[in-house]
Amino acid sequence: MTVIDSHSHLFLEEFSSDLPQVIERARMAGVSHIFMPNIDSSTVTPLLEVCNQYKGYCFPMIGLHPTSVNSTYKHELEEISWQLKENETYVAVGEVGMDLYWDQTFLDEQIEAFKFQIELALQYNLPIVIHCRDAFSYIYKVLKEYEGSSLKGIFHSFMGTLEELNQAMEFAGFMFGINGTVTFKKSVLPQILPLIPLDRLVLETDSPYLAPVPHRGKRNESAFIKDTLAKVAEVCKVSPEHLSQLTSENALKVFGMLK
Repeated sequence: MTVIDSHSHLFLEEFSSDLPQVIERARMAGVSHIFMPNIDSSTVTPLLEVCNQYKGYCFPMIGLHPTSVNSTYKHELEEISWQLKENETYVAVGEVGMDLYWDQTFLDEQIEAFKFQIELALQYNLPIVIHCRDAFSYIYKVLKEYEGSSLKGIFHSFMGTLEELNQAMEFAGFMFGINGTVTFKKSVLPQILPLIPLDRLVLETDSPYLAPVPHRGKRNESAFIKDTLAKVAEVCKVSPEHLSQLTSENALKVFGMLK
């Protein structure tokens, strides 16, 4: 049984001392592909180094994370544009989107950066991976502007309300990324997960963050996706084998590796 980690930051400093062991544990756990979203210009080099080191196993995305949007965001977007022009290995534009949880100072800039990167995704025929925190209404409004386009992607770490789920479901080209939060005691995901068609689910870890139970509070890693898989299978009343096959196909499809 194999499974895909559609969102993991194994290039961050948290893994600098034992990355080979982390990768080996992922392989042993049946993880067949690891997709890695960028954060900002400071992470491009380590991201590409890891993806080159584990070519064919780790796959890079390029994007500007909304929490990195500040007064210099236009220079950051120029770097994203340059990277897409010069490097054909990127499989998605991500992670992009909006985050108003920590700070709303750069709200307008976050919207502009999000739209700019959507345009890049359309230009290069790549999916987008959306980070959304306390900003769904803004994300929804922007996506509605692109209805009817070829835009596709993933709602990363989806934890929306029932109303937000119904609105997100309007965008047929988008999958829903489910990670360790589904195992948390106070998570509402178990209530809404059965309402999402299985052909629109992908699994992710968001390593080193959001480690699932029983690893909660520890550094997350790709091998722990098996705990998320088990919980989602239980909630959706399907076998882990069936779910791993479906979610893997979904991930490969959205990243353009399976037609």
